[in-house]
Amino acid sequence: MVSDDPQYYVQGVLECNRRVLAKTITLIESSLPAHQELARTIIDLLITYSGKAVRLGITGVPGVGKSTFIESLGTMLVKKGHRVAVLAVDPSSKRSGGSVLADKTRMEKLAIEEKAFIRPSPSGGTLGGVARKTRETMIVCEAAGFNVMIVETVGVGQSETTVSSMVDFFLVLMIAGAGDELQGIKKGVLELADTVAVNKADGDNVEKAEFARKQYETALHFLAPSSPNWTPPVLTCSALEMIDIDLIWETVLDHRKKFMATGELEANRRKQAVDWVWSLVKEGLKEQFYKNAEIKKMLPEILKDVANGTTASTVAANRLLCLLDNN
Repeated sequence: MVSDDPQYYVQGVLECNRRVLAKTITLIESSLPAHQELARTIIDLLITYSGKAVRLGITGVPGVGKSTFIESLGTMLVKKGHRVAVLAVDPSSKRSGGSVLADKTRMEKLAIEEKAFIRPSPSGGTLGGVARKTRETMIVCEAAGFNVMIVETVGVGQSETTVSSMVDFFLVLMIAGAGDELQGIKKGVLELADTVAVNKADGDNVEKAEFARKQYETALHFLAPSSPNWTPPVLTCSALEMIDIDLIWETVLDHRKKFMATGELEANRRKQAVDWVWSLVKEGLKEQFYKNAEIKKMLPEILKDVANGTTASTVAANRLLCLLDNN
C-alpha cells in the first residue's frame, strides 16, 4: 500500500530505512499522476539534505566489465567506511520496457554489504541510457546518507551526455585486444571523459592494455580539455584482480579536490540543476503534446498528407503546434 503522506517517506529516507527508501524510488519511477505529484513534494523536502556525495558516472564498451569494476570499487569503498549507492541502468526490452539484466545478480558481493545500496532500473529507451528518474533517485540516496553515488549507464553507443550532466566525474572504461581500440569509442564520449581506464590489465593482457593506454592517451591529446584545471589521465586496471582500483579512486578524489578549490564543482552543479529544469520542461511539453485530444484526432491525417507529399513537413509541424497552442 502506498502512503499519501510525504513525511512518511521523508522521515524513512533520512533514517535510511531501506524499505522506505525502495518505496520512495518506486514512487519516483511511477508514471501515475498522483504518484508523480507526491514524488515531487518528497524531492522538494529532501533536496536540502542532498548534494554532499561524490557523484561518479561510469560507462564503457560492451564486455568491458562494468559490473565487475563497480563491484570491486564499491566493495573497496565500503571497506574504507564509505556508504555507496549504485544506480545501474539496465538495457531495456523494446517490447516490454522491462529490464533485460538484473544488476543484483551481477554484483552479488556488493549487494550483501550493509553500507551499499544497488538499484537496477530499466532505461526505458531514454537517450543516454540513463533512467528517466535517475536524478531524483540520486537526491533520495544522498539524503539517506550515501556519500558515493555511482551511476552506471547502458554503455557507449547512445549519447552519454545525459549521465555527464548529472555527475561530478565521468569515467570511461575500455578494454585492450578488441581490434582497433579507437573504433570502439566515439569522439563525443572521449570529450566527456574525466578519466579513461583500460580494464582487464592482468595476466597475458598487461602488454596489450599498456599499448591501448598509449593509444587513448594520444587520442586525448587531440581534444581540448573540458576544464582548464584538469587533463584527463589514461590509466590501466584490473577489476578482477583488484589492481589499481585504488588509484582510480584517488584520481576521482584529486579531481574533486581541485574542482572544489577553484569553485568549478559548485558552478558545474548549479549549471546541471538549471539544465535539469529545461530537460523536465521539454519532457512535460512532449507529454502534453501527445495527450492533447485535438492532436490525437488530427495527427494521423496530417502525417498521411506529409507522407503523400501533399503537405510540407514545416507546415504540418506548425499546424500541430498551433493545435497545442489553441488548447
